[in-house]
Amino acid sequence: MNNNYQVWKTAELSQKYLSGVRSAIPLATEQIDIILRIIQTTKSQVNNFLDLGCGDGILGQAILSQYPNSQGVFLDFSEAMIEVAKSKVADNYQGNFEFITQDYGLPEWINKVHRKAPFDVVVSGFSIHHQPDTRKQEIYQEIYQLLKPGGLFLNLEHVASPSKLIGQLFDELFVDSLYTFHQSQNTNKSREEIHQQYYNRPDKKANILAPVETQCDWLREIGFIHVDCFMKLFEIALFGGIKPELQVEM
Repeated sequence: MNNNYQVWKTAELSQKYLSGVRSAIPLATEQIDIILRIIQTTKSQVNNFLDLGCGDGILGQAILSQYPNSQGVFLDFSEAMIEVAKSKVADNYQGNFEFITQDYGLPEWINKVHRKAPFDVVVSGFSIHHQPDTRKQEIYQEIYQLLKPGGLFLNLEHVASPSKLIGQLFDELFVDSLYTFHQSQNTNKSREEIHQQYYNRPDKKANILAPVETQCDWLREIGFIHVDCFMKLFEIALFGGIKPELQVEM
């Protein structure tokens, strides 16, 4: 089992991510827009949702911006992240929300949310890639079990590049994006400094990346329909599928 992802429990790394890296993710606004477009097209209403590996709750907050009466469950194993999510959601929304500190790398996580299930929507952002491939498949199966018939799963994720060249293109794009962000914040960091920090970041060993095509195949094997990669930029991919509606036998 990979325990390198435990580095994300540290308040220092959580703060560094939230204050800089997250804001520099290329096409972040467009990713949220597409997530909401898919939800609005496939769901007439969202009564409840699960934000898995929620970080500061940005995906759940996006859902609440369109479905303010929805009941949300925010789950992350980092207490620092959960506290930020609590603060941001409380500052902007009023409703029935639950914040759970739990490691979903362990199968028993499902017991923490089962009483709130089934869900209309499950979203996850840049989180599941820290799990070994076998565990990823188990998590997708667990998500399937937690969804209502007709429920939607969307995973905004860091995925494997098909070649070293594509990986280099992604890395340099991200460094450029980080540099642009730091310039806007007047941090006076050079591109070379940001380049070195990016390539030597402490969380890099926590990544266990899988190709998006492979992960879409896993979803199909589990039973999801309308599975697709809805958006991809080098190693950033938005993919997911829908749990079929119950069929009534005549």
